[in-house]
Amino acid sequence: MDRQGLILDIFARRASSHIGKLQVELAQLQYLSTRLVRGWSHLERQKGGIGLRGPGETQLETDRRLIGNRIKQLGKKLDKQHNQKDLNRYKRKKGNKKIIALMGYTNAGKTTLFNALTNEKQYSANQLFATLDSKTSKASQDIGLGEILISDTVGFISNIPTNLIESFKATLDDLRSADLLLHVIDASDPEKTEKISQTQSIIKELSIDIPQILVFNKSDLLKKTGFEVMNNQNIVYISSTTQFGFENLKLKIHSALYGSMYKGWIKIPYKYSFIKYKLEELGFISEERNLKDYIKMRISIPEDHLLPLINKAYIQRV
Repeated sequence: MDRQGLILDIFARRASSHIGKLQVELAQLQYLSTRLVRGWSHLERQKGGIGLRGPGETQLETDRRLIGNRIKQLGKKLDKQHNQKDLNRYKRKKGNKKIIALMGYTNAGKTTLFNALTNEKQYSANQLFATLDSKTSKASQDIGLGEILISDTVGFISNIPTNLIESFKATLDDLRSADLLLHVIDASDPEKTEKISQTQSIIKELSIDIPQILVFNKSDLLKKTGFEVMNNQNIVYISSTTQFGFENLKLKIHSALYGSMYKGWIKIPYKYSFIKYKLEELGFISEERNLKDYIKMRISIPEDHLLPLINKAYIQRV
């Protein structure tokens, strides 16, 4: 068994969802179709009789035809799954929901972080490719304004085979549709620098150009390994198991998603009260008062959300 065959065997053991199993089977068949050899000549079909065409298909040709047909069937099924996921992503974008995707090398602790941020109970373990099915859930922690969605994705590996990249299109689409990427790194891994480089190289090859925060996970193990902690506005050290550094992580996510913020009072005439309900739905309002001609509210809102409302004279700063 070569390296790619071993990776596919691990994938096959880990996949649990319907789409995950389809993706693994497609990758396995694509891998197998290029490795069929002419070892089946002894199973050629016998001649049928006078005037017939001869031996017919060899076993090799039969296998190739059956594999080709199955690859086409899987391609059609996956296309339907991708279309449904595309529709789901469109609905999320239309609802102005921010999406954060977790990415990184396999076994960096992405699923543990996902569970901590969403209160989900996805399977996580100290092993390669414990996660093979992307999952999106609403953030349970207060990390932004309005509803935030977190996507857990399949871990990367160095020199990832091309057909695996094609087969795991759903995971790549989750990354492309995100507003922010959290690049999760095992801070205690002696080879972390090389793995960061490998992951960034894959992202570059896939032409994914989305803002990133480097999240050094498992930082509670740093004392044992003696790594020096780096200070950078796009780097944060955390522990998903103890939730150390989560407040700093939330601040960095907030800044990356919303940029500069306006925190203060505004007033809205009653005839534009629909704006008030929208701000309330998005979680921007912290306090409000009903006065004679208008509603006065204390808000925390990104400047790029506020300026269009001011320009249309819906609201005024106080």
